[in-house]
Amino acid sequence: MARAAWWWRWAVVAGYMAAIFFASSGPGVELPPGRNWDKVLHAGAYAVLAGLAAWASTGGRLRSATGPVLLAAWMISTTYGAADEWHQSFVPGRQADAADFLADALGALAAAGAIRAWGIIARGSE
Repeated sequence: MARAAWWWRWAVVAGYMAAIFFASSGPGVELPPGRNWDKVLHAGAYAVLAGLAAWASTGGRLRSATGPVLLAAWMISTTYGAADEWHQSFVPGRQADAADFLADALGALAAAGAIRAWGIIARGSE
């Protein structure tokens, strides 16, 4: 059963990555003027990806996420963000953008930091 659960968790991560790929394969969406909404969306999407990668890596026990696990989750997310920006350079109407990549990396970092803080706080209250 544990092996099936491991595969299922990583299938969720792969499915989310596929959703990002699909979303970036078409024309961009129109966003309200002002503020950098696209950067907020990038950061949020890659924060979720980092959280899912950490969740899968810890066997669904995010409170037990260690520094190396969170570093790996950040690296998975950031590498995928770079790959997706490269992919967008081939999509008509899209472009690779270093600022989008930075938002991806910072969103993933924020998620890793939040998970780490939550784990410390949760263990302290036991």
